[in-house]
Amino acid sequence: MASILIIDDDEMLCRTLVRYIRKMGHEPDYAQTIEDGIGAAASGEFDVVLLDVRLPDGNGLDALPLIQEAPSSPEVVIITGEGDADGAELAIKSGAWAYIQKPFNMENLALQLARALQYREEKAHTRPPAILKREGIVGSSRELEACLDLVAQIANSDVSVLITGETGTGKELFAKTIHNNSLRAGKNFIVVDCASLPETLVGSILFGHEKGAFTGAEKPRPGLIKEADGGTLFLDEIGELPLKVQKDFLRALQEHRFRPLGVNKELESDFRLLSATNRDLEAMVQTGRFRKDLYFRVQSMSIELPPLRRHPSDIKELAIHFMVKLCERYGTETKGFSPDFFDALASYDWPGNVRELINTMERVLAGAQSEPTLFPRHLPTEVRVQEVRASVSKKEEEEDAPLREDPQVVTLLKLQDVRDAAIAKVERQYLNDLMLFTKRNIKEACRISGLSQSRLYHLLKKYDIRR
Repeated sequence: MASILIIDDDEMLCRTLVRYIRKMGHEPDYAQTIEDGIGAAASGEFDVVLLDVRLPDGNGLDALPLIQEAPSSPEVVIITGEGDADGAELAIKSGAWAYIQKPFNMENLALQLARALQYREEKAHTRPPAILKREGIVGSSRELEACLDLVAQIANSDVSVLITGETGTGKELFAKTIHNNSLRAGKNFIVVDCASLPETLVGSILFGHEKGAFTGAEKPRPGLIKEADGGTLFLDEIGELPLKVQKDFLRALQEHRFRPLGVNKELESDFRLLSATNRDLEAMVQTGRFRKDLYFRVQSMSIELPPLRRHPSDIKELAIHFMVKLCERYGTETKGFSPDFFDALASYDWPGNVRELINTMERVLAGAQSEPTLFPRHLPTEVRVQEVRASVSKKEEEEDAPLREDPQVVTLLKLQDVRDAAIAKVERQYLNDLMLFTKRNIKEACRISGLSQSRLYHLLKKYDIRR
């Protein structure tokens, strides 16, 4: 007997499902809001949750991660009366077991429940995997752990894996982690940066060549595919692989046989392919810039790495980790951190992701030198500006809240008062940004703003901004 939780605001449907599930021999319960549903999931031992999307207190898809984090880690089946292709994609990518539109067939629902319960039972009796070697991958967020779960699942197979994600998210690091946890760990891990390969030499670099195969080929070269024999070949930025080379590489991937330039016989190479890209390969297939058959081969399995802004809870751990490593590298004492240092890091959206964070910590260490504690002042201006802007916006929202709660208050203000307040708000924000941007250099601030020194001093004093 399994425990099933229904989260749906339609009480008649809930009662119908309760009766039906009870006839199946399971124990059902139901909640009619997200808040009650999350509370029930957190306090109970449910195997499956049937989750509606439109609920009185929010969108069920937003609650999906919180339900999955419940102690029993239930499987979640989305049931919705308003089918939406984007919502269905989001649900599946977020880990939902199935996406069922209302009105649904009870037999189909019963089939999905039976399969989800079978999966849970088999998973419970599966031998737990060995501890994953994850050297260099720092963080414990749900988003990161989901990616590591996929690594653990696919490491010991020979399936081709496509790792996607924005620049700086750690695609090569994850590829190396897959290799280190595979049966090929003792063999070569060959990295090929497709974006940096000269188009005229790609074939030679990948497949190798015989002496004299072309002008400049003064000695034979085995090629990177052969060097990966028995190990792993990692093609970074595979979307940059020239179209004319893709056909030959596809055959090497399928047959594990290839012919170096200028050689009549074929060679063999038992390699596993891992590849990565920050481009949309599917769109490239549609426009004819990437072979469709190769696309299907390279992405037998895929891992999508989240940008750092989607798992900000890892930023503190990452910052400490990199600062300790940098201090060790440069032989300096380990630094302390003020709490607001991490607040400033968390408020920044990190367009360059983890790579940008590493570079930032290196700049911080260079600027702090022998100072024992790191403060927000040690951070680059662009990070501090975003943190200040966020805090100012939050304060303004708090100040504006009474007006939003009682619209009649606005009618009590004179038009001139409204104008003065709006101008003051803009001036204060501009002056804060100006002083941060110029690092409080008054001469530079006057040049940029077009203000005289006396006028600038007057405004800074008026808005209580430190010179």
